[in-house]
Amino acid sequence: MKRVSAVTVRKRIVTVFLFGLLFFAIIDVRLGYVQFVIGDELMDLANESWSRDITFEPERGNILDRNGEILAENVSSPSVIVVPKQIKNPQETAAKIANILNISEEKAYEYVTRKSVYTRVHPEGRKISEEQELQFRTLDLDGVYLAKDSKRHYPYGNYLSHVLGFAGIDNQGLMGLEMYYNDKLDGEKGSLSFYSDAKGKKLEQIADEYKAPEDGLNLKTTINSKVQTIIERELDLAVSKYNPDGALAIAVNPNTGGILGMTSRPNFNPENYQDVDPEIYNRNLPIWSTYEPGSTFKIITLAAALEEGAVDLEKDHFHDDGDISVSGTELHCWKSGGHGKQTYLEVVQNSCNPGFVNLGMNLGEEKLFSYIKDFGFGKKTGIDLQGEGNGILFKPENVGPVELATTSFGQGVSVTPIQQVMAVAAAVNGGKLYEPYIAKEWIDPQTNKVVGMVEPNLKENIISEATSKEIRQALESVVAQGTGRPAYVDGYRVGGKTGTAQKVGPEGRYLKDNYVVSFIGFAPADDPEIVVYVAVDNPKNTVQFGGVVTAPVVGTIIGDSLRAMGVEPRDDGLDKEYLWPEQPKVEVPDLVGLNKSKLTKYMTNLSIETSGSGDYIIDQAPSPGTKVEQGEKIRIYLSDKN
Repeated sequence: MKRVSAVTVRKRIVTVFLFGLLFFAIIDVRLGYVQFVIGDELMDLANESWSRDITFEPERGNILDRNGEILAENVSSPSVIVVPKQIKNPQETAAKIANILNISEEKAYEYVTRKSVYTRVHPEGRKISEEQELQFRTLDLDGVYLAKDSKRHYPYGNYLSHVLGFAGIDNQGLMGLEMYYNDKLDGEKGSLSFYSDAKGKKLEQIADEYKAPEDGLNLKTTINSKVQTIIERELDLAVSKYNPDGALAIAVNPNTGGILGMTSRPNFNPENYQDVDPEIYNRNLPIWSTYEPGSTFKIITLAAALEEGAVDLEKDHFHDDGDISVSGTELHCWKSGGHGKQTYLEVVQNSCNPGFVNLGMNLGEEKLFSYIKDFGFGKKTGIDLQGEGNGILFKPENVGPVELATTSFGQGVSVTPIQQVMAVAAAVNGGKLYEPYIAKEWIDPQTNKVVGMVEPNLKENIISEATSKEIRQALESVVAQGTGRPAYVDGYRVGGKTGTAQKVGPEGRYLKDNYVVSFIGFAPADDPEIVVYVAVDNPKNTVQFGGVVTAPVVGTIIGDSLRAMGVEPRDDGLDKEYLWPEQPKVEVPDLVGLNKSKLTKYMTNLSIETSGSGDYIIDQAPSPGTKVEQGEKIRIYLSDKN
C-alpha cells in the first residue's frame, strides 16, 4: 500500500483550505454586494412583484382674480378603476358597470378581464357624474374602486376664456394660463399601495400604504373680475349691434403692467372646448392678431415729436388742405378738403393725417423708428401667455420717404393690440414701459400663505414726465373737443385716441369698406389708473370710424370700471364741446322737500314720474347733481308730510 507522506498531506490540506477560503470569500463578497450595493434595488423589485399601486391625482390649483374671486376651480368627479384579479363574477360585474356608464357589456367585460394589475375605465369612467358615483357606492362591487378625481370648472363660463384657457381630461393645462403655468398648478400625484399574492388576491394581513397627493398652488392674478364683467358686457353689446368679423378688448393698469381684463370675440366656454373649432380657442386676439393700428399709432409719433422738441402744440401751426405730397405720392386726410389752418393741438384733436406726416418727416427715419422700437413695437411684450405675435415693421433698408410718412399715422406697419396698449400706457404714465403680466401671487392651498410673488417689470424709461404730461393733456382734449368726444364720461377726466385702419386682403391690397376700428382711452387723465383698448373688425351697417363705433364702448367701460374700482368722480376736467345733433347733459336738481306744484319749471329738460301720493317730495332718483341726457325720466316719491 502506497504511503502518503506527511508533507503531501499538509500540502493537500493547505490547498483545500485555500480553495475553501477563496470560495467563502467569493460568497462573502457576493453577499455584501447584494446586501449593500443592489439590496435596495432587489427589494424594490420584490415589492413590485407583490405590491399594487393605484395613483391619485392632486387637486389642481385654483385661479383667482386680484380680490380672491374664483376664476377657475375644481369640482369632485371621481374615476372608476378596476382590479381584475379581485373580481369574483366578471360577467355580472361587467353588466352592472355597463349599465351605470352607458357602455356595451362586451366593452365592460374587456375591462374586468384584462390581464393587468389594474385598469382605468377610460374615457367612459373618467370624471363620472354625482349620480353615477352614488350608484357605484351603493353597489360596492368587489374589485371596482372609485379613485379621487376632479374636473375643472369655470364659474364665469365663457368670460376670460382665452386668458384662462382650459385643462384636459387628465387635468393637464392645454391652453392659456392653465398651460403656461401648468407645472405650478398641477401638483404631485399620490398613490395607494396594497399587497397581493401571485394570483393577485389582496393580502388582508398587510396594511395598505397611502401617499397623499400634493395639491397644486393657487394662482392669484391681476384680473379685476368687476372690470372683466364690464368689458365682456360691452363687447357682447357691440357684437350684437354691429355683427363684426371679430372684436377684442384689453384693460391694463398703466402703473404696473398688470392686466385688469382681456377678452375677444368669438369666445367659448372652457368646459366645452371639445365642441369648439380650434381656430376659435387658439386665437387669443389681443396678443395674437396683427393689423395696421391706424390713428391710435399717432400717439407714438406725437410722443417722439414732443420728446425731441420738434413741435410746440400751442404755438406751431399746420395748414391742411386735404392731402400732402410725399415723393410724388398723395396722402389724404380723412376729411375731404382738410381742416385748414390748425395749431398742432388741433392736429391731434382732429386726427389730421397730413399734420402727422409733417411731424414724422421733421423727425426723420432714424429718430421716429428708434422711438417706435423703444415703445416695444416689432417684438413680443413678454406677457405670460402663449401665442403672442411680434408685429411687423419696415426693414430699415426698405424705408423711404413714403414709408416714413405712412408710418407716422399708423399705416404700413402691423402691431398687436397688447403692444399698442403697453406703448400708450408708457406714453401716459410718465414714460415707463412695463412688461404686461397676469400672474400676481402663488398661494399654498393648505396654509393660504403667499409662497411667491411677481413684481412689475419696468423695461425702460422712454420719455420724460414733462412729455408724458403734454400727451395726457392733448389726448384729454381729443375726448373733450375732438374726434374722441363719444368717449367722454361725466365726472371723470378721460383721454384717448380714435383709430380707423383699412385691412389688407390676401393679395396685399387694401380691402374696400373693410376696416378695423378702434379706440384707446385712459383715466383719470391727469393720473391714469386704467388704460382701455377696444378694436372691432369690420362692423356692419354703420359708418366705420373708431369715434363712432368704439369710442362710446371705451367710454362706458372706463366710467363703469372706475366706479367699480372706487375712483371718486371729479368736476375739474375739460368740458365737453357738443356738436349738432349732440345736446349737453342736464344736472339733476335737488327736489326733496319741494311741493309738487313747483315741478313745472323742471319739466322743460326732464321727464318726471311720480310714485306715492301727497303734496311733498320725500325722495328722488337719480340723486341731485347727477348728469343725465335731456328728457331722461326722473322718479320722485310723494307723501303728505314734508
